[in-house]
Amino acid sequence: MKTYTVMITVLLCLCIKTSVAQVVFPSTSKDSIISNAWMLGFGYNIVDDSGDVFHELFSLNSQWNSVPYPSRISLGRYFKSGLGLEFIATYNKYKTGKIIDGIVNDSDKDYLGFDTRLSYDINKVIGETAWFDPYVGVGSGYTDANSKTRATYNAVIGFRTWFSERWGMDFSSSGKWSFGSVASNHIQHAAGVVYQFDIEKEISKKGIKRQTVWEQMEQEKQRETDSISSVRQAEEDARAFVDRLAREKEAAQLAAVEKAKIDTENSRGKKLQEAISSLGHVYFDLNSSYLNKESKAILDQLSKILFDNAKVELTITSFTDSRGTENYNSWLSERRAGRTMGYLIKKGIDPRRLETEGLGENQLTNHCDDGIHCTEDEHRANRRSQFGVSAF
Repeated sequence: MKTYTVMITVLLCLCIKTSVAQVVFPSTSKDSIISNAWMLGFGYNIVDDSGDVFHELFSLNSQWNSVPYPSRISLGRYFKSGLGLEFIATYNKYKTGKIIDGIVNDSDKDYLGFDTRLSYDINKVIGETAWFDPYVGVGSGYTDANSKTRATYNAVIGFRTWFSERWGMDFSSSGKWSFGSVASNHIQHAAGVVYQFDIEKEISKKGIKRQTVWEQMEQEKQRETDSISSVRQAEEDARAFVDRLAREKEAAQLAAVEKAKIDTENSRGKKLQEAISSLGHVYFDLNSSYLNKESKAILDQLSKILFDNAKVELTITSFTDSRGTENYNSWLSERRAGRTMGYLIKKGIDPRRLETEGLGENQLTNHCDDGIHCTEDEHRANRRSQFGVSAF
């Protein structure tokens, strides 16, 4: 009984997803059929294990065994081809006094069955119906009954009748033949509710015919509409063409004006940078951030350019030569940039127009790197502040 409960729980967990594929056309249920679906079943089963096969097939009192509560669960996938693959778990109880394997049962005994079957929808042969689905099938399984375990090969016949697209009833009878002579063969009947989910549809033959008629009617209506609207469309196209030409001409003129403005500004910025670059760099003595007379003269000329171009913003970048430690040179270059900026501020330049950065011994202008012998003039070429236009 515990194994049966676990099996039911597992099958139910597999059925959580119940999304349904939508069919765009047709608009009525008669125009479409279900081609693929999952199906969950839940109901009752009756077992006849008397051992006499089909003799006294309907001896309910002496041969049929059942329990008064739901005792069967199934989960299956059914395909467009008409084939279906189904997994079934059943529980029953052989009652005292019933005929089991040809003898009268002397005590209640559990029945447990796990079966897999492959079925075929007979409607694929006789034609689809809206409510009645007969089927046949074969399969195999495992049964533990009358204190005997056995593997079986099975045959089934049954039908489903539908109340709606999703809900229906399932009735079937299965013959189960035991491999070997461990136990007698038996028959199992089943009845229960079935629910379809994860449905996929296709258009039925009736739907295809209706869709063809509908499309022909729509095409005729479209031809009538086209004959009326063709002149209006031509007029609208002509107006749209004229409007588009006007917009394109206006856009081209605006683009030309904007390009000329940008070219003028770029040319002005280039000339400003050339004028500032032509002043040269501000150079410093070894281990010094003080400005000499020559450096101040350059900065005086630079301040005049900045006064004449009030919207120009400047970046001051200062460097050292390669001598000294990296940390020291970084600090010294920042001091040189600050001294350079401070001089320009004293000349009346708004500090908001100036930015500084110290790059130490990075970006040497010559080969005078660490460990390379150079003249003092060659080292001096690296001790500099230089200027770049950042905005204008």
